[in-house]
Amino acid sequence: MSKTDAVYSELKERMEKAVQALGRSFTKIRTGRATPALLDGLTADYYGVATPLPQMASVTAPEPRLLLIQPWDAQAMGEIEKAILKSELGLTPQNDGKVIRITIPPLTQERRKDLSKLVRKNAEETKVALRNIRRDANELLKTLKKDKEISEDELSRAEAQVQKITDDFIKQADAAAGVKEKEIMDF
Repeated sequence: MSKTDAVYSELKERMEKAVQALGRSFTKIRTGRATPALLDGLTADYYGVATPLPQMASVTAPEPRLLLIQPWDAQAMGEIEKAILKSELGLTPQNDGKVIRITIPPLTQERRKDLSKLVRKNAEETKVALRNIRRDANELLKTLKKDKEISEDELSRAEAQVQKITDDFIKQADAAAGVKEKEIMDF
């Protein structure tokens, strides 16, 4: 593996992680449709330990606008309810003693626009991260040139390849944002 191939490999790996992080951030943006992924980032106090919700209860979506949370320990019900109320999801849990039901309200047009802005903001932050990764790769290539490990021509070709890879990942980020925006506006 040549020095430039190693740079491309690291570049692609870091950019894939950035785009995957964008995808994960999109799962937390609700679209009016119930999905257990909405509660993935939530933690509740469980005997003094902040515990992720999926480790404390089974979360299902039996209907398009309903989430059902069944805690494995009935003692945790109140803490789970508090965690949902404290979260920025704007959801109201209903506790019947056995399960917690969360009805997902339909989104207003104004809320849809706010969520679309959030999607675009997340996508833009990811694109900034991608450009920073590109800059790091280009600096690494210039260091290789300075250390006479690659020639001027190889540097030019490598920088062009780095730009091509960056453009591909920016397209992926834009595509993911477009899909999420469409999902928000259509539902």
